[in-house]
Amino acid sequence: MENNEARPIIQCDNLVKIYKTEDIEVLALQGLDITINQGELMAIIGNSGSGKSTFLNMIGGLDRPSAGKLIVDGQDLFKMNERQLVDYKRKTVGFVWQNNARNLLPYLTAWQNAQMPMLFDSEKVKKDKALELLELVGLSHRKNSRLNQLSGGEQQRIAIAIALANNPKILLADEPTGAVDVKTGAYILDMFKELNRTTDLTIVIVTHDRLLSKKVNRVAAIRDGKISSEMYMKQTYLDRMNEITAFTEASEVQDEFVILDRAGRIQLPRDILEKLGISGNKVKMDVRNGQIVISKPEEE
Repeated sequence: MENNEARPIIQCDNLVKIYKTEDIEVLALQGLDITINQGELMAIIGNSGSGKSTFLNMIGGLDRPSAGKLIVDGQDLFKMNERQLVDYKRKTVGFVWQNNARNLLPYLTAWQNAQMPMLFDSEKVKKDKALELLELVGLSHRKNSRLNQLSGGEQQRIAIAIALANNPKILLADEPTGAVDVKTGAYILDMFKELNRTTDLTIVIVTHDRLLSKKVNRVAAIRDGKISSEMYMKQTYLDRMNEITAFTEASEVQDEFVILDRAGRIQLPRDILEKLGISGNKVKMDVRNGQIVISKPEEE
């Protein structure tokens, strides 16, 4: 949804997450900085182990940050006690998982699943709201079906209805199209876009799906626990989404910007270094005609 005045709803400042065991420490996030505005629909991409799911869990209140600053909808997640955190997870964020077993109970019907998060409403209010949510995701005709009677795509759409049950301000989706076919994945993306267009819902999607990531306005790439670059939809493609296919080059669709941290450091994507034939830890850098030029160092 377009906002005339952009208001940050997620602010991450030098966010760090360290996982510790008896034998090892793993640095999952290494000073991640990002601001996401209310009403944005954006994707987070990155290789396995890059920190993207950890980042989503931080926003969702499922994991505690180790250091840095994390403000979501004006709430400081570092200062929350357990009771405040439960309230935050119930009212501020909704989660959609790739694995439907984390969203759905197989012995309940679609409408019974959809009403599960509505703990404190009357039975009539819960059922009416559940049926309204199923209508929203295009599954009112399957309201009495159980899990084993639904396709993977239908199950995922019910999972989205469940995530919306408590009217969250932020919808977090972890690989929402990972277990469905291309056609169903496109339908789910269209559903997200329609929700984003008609409401003030902020939607953050973690994905490996290259086609999905080319069809949203903003994409942030995480490498080694930091935001290394961001891509924005080119104006020429904003009204031509249906022309983008799996074979469309990302560079045609999006402009990519490397992120500069406070110390003036950047992360150069590995594929760019490989194209330049750079294998060591040194590059040659010059300023030419107002441009920074990075090249392979001359052989010593």
